[in-house]
Amino acid sequence: MFSLKNVTRRFGGKAAVSSVSVDIPQGQMVGVIGRSGAGKSTMLRMINRLVDPSEGSIHFGDVEVSSLRGAALRNWQRDCAMIFQQFNLVPRLDVLTNVMLGRLNHRSTALSILNMFTREERIMAIAALERLGIEQTALQKAGTLSGGQQQRVAIARALMQQPKMILADEPIASLDPLNAKVVMDALRDINEREGITVMTNLHTLDTARNYCERIIGMSAGRIVFDGAPRDLDAAAVRAIYGTGADGAEIDETVTSTSIKGGAGLVQDNVKESASVTPLALAGI
Repeated sequence: MFSLKNVTRRFGGKAAVSSVSVDIPQGQMVGVIGRSGAGKSTMLRMINRLVDPSEGSIHFGDVEVSSLRGAALRNWQRDCAMIFQQFNLVPRLDVLTNVMLGRLNHRSTALSILNMFTREERIMAIAALERLGIEQTALQKAGTLSGGQQQRVAIARALMQQPKMILADEPIASLDPLNAKVVMDALRDINEREGITVMTNLHTLDTARNYCERIIGMSAGRIVFDGAPRDLDAAAVRAIYGTGADGAEIDETVTSTSIKGGAGLVQDNVKESASVTPLALAGI
């Protein structure tokens, strides 16, 4: 069980997150929705301890995450992988190396400095890329990939951490609908096959309904909805998003990521070589 207990985060005199309490059982896929500035990103950053809570406590099982320091904190950030909207890759490094950087908290400092990855780590990285359908990009510089490909590389890097929980902060906000679907399919597959808890901030209600078994709605730093997708009715949407400037209900279609008209396969701008195997690409 993962729990937040009366968690508050203040920046100056403003509370970005206010008295949030929530329990999340292991293995759930949870979508967090709300307007910009509702506190969604701050809450995820507190869970990963990129930001410390001003009040309250965060727990994972018997461990009080909010009190961790030093090596114990680094271990938590290894176990609680974070995926960002901006991808946070190293553009000048190749894709394979970027993925293997997910092993840094599993390795000694000396090996990390020398960039000495083992054969087993290279095989793990290729397997993660294959799972996400981008193994052909292994030797390309990360900066040359499309946004959708870079986000899949970021997910592969998170898998290399062998996490117990994955936090995704607006993972599809900058992606087109086809790539958004690929990324969300990947997160759901990880959740279902590995039983890893996935908690993701989303702007789009249709995505939250389609992919998440539980939806948390935030407004002004507080949780105002917590339930199943079927319970996210007009009243709940109004509590989360309010109304338009004219007092009208929010039109959900403006946030839709649905692909209309039947789309084909996503064609990424990469060169594939059928004659070279993924393991050969990795030098294995």
